[in-house]
Amino acid sequence: MSETNPKSKVYDPKEVERSRYAAWLKNGNFRSNPASPKKKFAIMIPPPNVTGVLHMGHVLNLTIQDILSRRARMQGKDVLWQPGMDHAGIATQTRVEKTLKAEEGKSRHDLGREAFVERVWEWKEKYGGIIFNQFQKLGLSCDWERSRFTMDDGLSLAVRKTFVDWYKAGLIYRGNRIINWCPASMTALSDEEVIYKESKGKLYYFNYPLADGSGHITVATTRPETMLGDVAVAVNPADDRYKHHLGKLLNLPLTGRQIPVIADDYVDAAFGTGAVKITPAHDPNDYEIGKRHQLPMINIMNPNATLNDQVPAEYIGLDRFEARKKIVADFEKLGFLNKIEDYDNKVGYSERADVVIEPRLSDQWFVKMEPLAAPALEVVRNGDIRFYPDRWTKTYEHWMTNIKDWCISRQLWWGHRIPVWYCQDCGELICELEDPKSCTNCSSANLKQDEDVLDTWFSSQLWPFSTLDWPKESLHLKEYYPTDDLVTGPDIIFFWVARMIMSSLYFTGKVPFRNVYFTGIIRDKLGRKMSKSLGNSPEPLDLIDKYGTDGLRVGILMVAPQGTDIHFDEERLEQGRNFSNKIWNAYRFLSMFIEEGKSYSAGIDPEKLDLADKWMLHRLQVAIESTEDSYDKYRMNEVINAVYDVIWSDFCDWYIELIKPRLYGDDPAEKVRTLSLALHLFESMMKLLHPYMPFITEEVWQSLRPRNPGETILYDSYPVVHTAWKNEDAARQMEFVQKCINSIRNVRVEMNVPPGKPISLHVRTTSSEFTQIFSRYKGYFEKQSKVTEVIAGAETQKPGMAGSIVVDGQELFIPMAGLIDVEAEKARLQKEIDRLEGILRATWGKLNNPGFVAKAPESVIVAEKEKAASIEENLGKLKTAIAQFG
Repeated sequence: MSETNPKSKVYDPKEVERSRYAAWLKNGNFRSNPASPKKKFAIMIPPPNVTGVLHMGHVLNLTIQDILSRRARMQGKDVLWQPGMDHAGIATQTRVEKTLKAEEGKSRHDLGREAFVERVWEWKEKYGGIIFNQFQKLGLSCDWERSRFTMDDGLSLAVRKTFVDWYKAGLIYRGNRIINWCPASMTALSDEEVIYKESKGKLYYFNYPLADGSGHITVATTRPETMLGDVAVAVNPADDRYKHHLGKLLNLPLTGRQIPVIADDYVDAAFGTGAVKITPAHDPNDYEIGKRHQLPMINIMNPNATLNDQVPAEYIGLDRFEARKKIVADFEKLGFLNKIEDYDNKVGYSERADVVIEPRLSDQWFVKMEPLAAPALEVVRNGDIRFYPDRWTKTYEHWMTNIKDWCISRQLWWGHRIPVWYCQDCGELICELEDPKSCTNCSSANLKQDEDVLDTWFSSQLWPFSTLDWPKESLHLKEYYPTDDLVTGPDIIFFWVARMIMSSLYFTGKVPFRNVYFTGIIRDKLGRKMSKSLGNSPEPLDLIDKYGTDGLRVGILMVAPQGTDIHFDEERLEQGRNFSNKIWNAYRFLSMFIEEGKSYSAGIDPEKLDLADKWMLHRLQVAIESTEDSYDKYRMNEVINAVYDVIWSDFCDWYIELIKPRLYGDDPAEKVRTLSLALHLFESMMKLLHPYMPFITEEVWQSLRPRNPGETILYDSYPVVHTAWKNEDAARQMEFVQKCINSIRNVRVEMNVPPGKPISLHVRTTSSEFTQIFSRYKGYFEKQSKVTEVIAGAETQKPGMAGSIVVDGQELFIPMAGLIDVEAEKARLQKEIDRLEGILRATWGKLNNPGFVAKAPESVIVAEKEKAASIEENLGKLKTAIAQFG
C-alpha cells in the first residue's frame, strides 16, 4: 500500500510508482509459470543494446508490450514477457575502446584479445544493468528473473549449433567478395547496417588515353581514388560510339598499367559518357562485371581506408580522401582532367560509426539466404504470421524475393567467435560443436581458431527460442513457443524480423510469433527525427519526473496511430497527467461517501436503475466492445481514446454529476445502491485502463474496497461485455437530455446570464415521448442547468423576450425578462459586433492586398486567414444572440 493520502487534492505519482512497483516485484507478480494449467501468452522484448539508455522510441515500443502483457494476465493467462540484452558487438567494443584510450591511453591491441574481452565483460557488469533500471521506471511487467543476455552460456550454445548446422548443410560458406567495410571499426558490415545519406558531391570526368595514340575515352567517377585499382573500361556492346575501340588498350594514368576496353550489357549507354571505369575490388557492380570477364581484382586499400602497396609509391599511406585530392590535382597537371560537375547522390555510411563505408573485396563468411527465405515468405503470405499495419507485408515480400547472401563475419574481438579452426600443418578446416583438440585429417594439435566474430544479428535472430533454452528441450520451450506477439520498429524488419522467421522455421519448424506490430517513429512536432544534435530529443526520465509514468505512457499512446509516425508534443503529456488528476478527483469524491464496515458489493437491481445508471452501464459496455475490436486490430491509440472518453466525459463529467443528488440525499438505501453501482462502474473502468496506466489504477483499485494481503489489480478479471446492460433506448434518451442541457448552458453564456441565476424552461414538443422525457427527468435539468421549472407540451407557446434553441426538432425557450437588462445587453452585443467587424475588414484588407500576400511568409498568411475565420464564427454567434431579443 502506498502512502498517498486519499484526501490529497492533487495526485502525486512519485510515491505511488515507487511503492507499487516495489510491491509487484516483492510479490513476484510478473513471474511466469510454465507448469501452470493456464493458457499461455508469450512476448519477447526486442533486446536493447548493453550500451543503450532509455529513449522515446523505447517508451512507445515497451509501453505497447506492457499493455499486451498486462491485459493477457487480467484475461487469466500465464504470461511470459521475456526481457534481455544484446551484446551489441560494434557499439560495445567501440565504447570500451574509447574509454580505454581516454583513461589509460591504450588500444585494445596493447591489451591483447583475451585481456580486452575481459575488460568488456567488466564494463558490461558495471554498466549493462542501467537500461533495465530505467525500463522499470516505465512500470514494465517483465519476468525480470528470466532476463537473458545474448552471450550467456545457453545462448552461446544456440549460436554455435546454428553456425555448425548451417555450415554442414552448405548454407554457410567463406568467400572472397565485395562487402561493405567500415574504416573506423575496421570490420565488414551487412547491407542493412549501411545508412544512405543525401550528399552534395562532385562528378569527376577523366580522359584515359588510348595506347595506340588514336585519342582517349572519357569516364566519370565520384571516387577518383579508386581509379588506381581500375582494370578495364566497359561500354555497352550496342553503343556505336565505342565499337571501333573494343579490344583496344588504354594507358591508365598515374599507374604505368594498361587496361582493356570491354563490352558489357550492364553499361547504360545513355548515362554519362557511356563508358564506365571498372574497379572490381571496390564496387559491387564492377565486381560482378569483373567476374563475368575474368578480370584481375586489385584491392588498393588498407583496412583503415589508407592506400596500400598496390598503388604507386607517392600514394601509399594516404587517406582515401587525401588521395582523392592528390589524384585530381595530378590528372589536371597531366591534362587528363576533362571537367568537374556538382553531383547530388546518396552515400553509404556505417550505421554505428557514422563514417563513409568503403566497398571492399574481402574474405568473409556468408549465409546463403535464398533457401531460407522461401518458407519465411510463405508463412507471411498465408497468414501464419500477420503484420500490423499490413502495408509492411509488401515491403517484406520485396526484400525476401530480392534477398542477397548475408555477410556474417565481423573483424571484432567482442562477440561470438566463429567456431572454425584451421590446421596449421595440413590446412584442414574444422567446424564442430565442441572445440577440437586435434586435426580431424592429420591429428596435428597445431590448430588456430578463426579470428572473426559473428554479426550481432546472428545471435539476435535466435532470440525467441534461444531464450527459452533451445537447443535443449525445456518446459519453457514447450509451453511458450511459438510466442504470441512481437512489437518492433519497421527499420529492423530485415535485420531482425525476417531473420528470426527464417531461423525459427529452419530449427524448430514453427513460426517464432503470430503477430508483428510495427510502431511508428517518434518525431518532434515539426516532423523532424529526434536527435541529441538537434536538441529535440527529451529525456524520458525527466518527463516521468514531471508528468508521472502513467502520464507519459498514456500521453504517447493517445497520439500513436498504428504504424504512423508520431509528432511528439509535450502538451500531450499534460493531457496524460491531467487524466491522472481527473481519476484521482473522482476517487476522492466517491471515497467521501464510503462508510467503514458497510458493504458496497450488492448486485445490480435492474428495477431500481435510474436513466443515468442505465446509460452509464450501456456506455461502459460500448467502451469494452470498442476496445476489444481495437485490440484485435492492434489499434492501441483507439483503445486508450475510447477508455479516456468513457472515464473523463461519461463517468466524471456526467455520471458523477447526475448521481450527486442521490449521494447527498436522505435515503440511506438509495445512497448505498447508488454508491455501490458507482464503485462497480469505476472499478471496471480502472481494470479497463490498467494496461495503459498501471500505477494510478492499482492505487485506486486497492482503495475502492477491502483487499486481501498481496491482492492486486494485475490478476483481477479483465472487463468483458455484458449484453444485458446494453440499452440503446436509455442511451438515446440520455444523449437527448445531454444535448438539451449543453444547449441551455450555451444560451446562458451567449446571453450573458449569470451562472447562479435560476431560469425557467418552456418546451414545445413534437410527441408525447419527448414530453415525458422533460417531465420524468426534470431533476436533471434543475441540477445541471439551474432550471427552476420545466413546462413541456405540444401546445407550449414561446414567451416574449426569450432565447430559443431547437434540439432534435424540439423547441426550447428560455424567458430572459428579469434575468438580464435586455437593452444594455443588446447595446453590449452591438458594440462587440462593431469592434469585430472593424478587425475583420482590416484583416481581409491585408489578405486581399497582392503586395502583402507576395511578401508575407506563408505562416503569417495562414495565421491571418485563421484569425478571419475565428472572427467570422464569433460574429455569427453574436448576431444570433442579438436576434433572440427581436
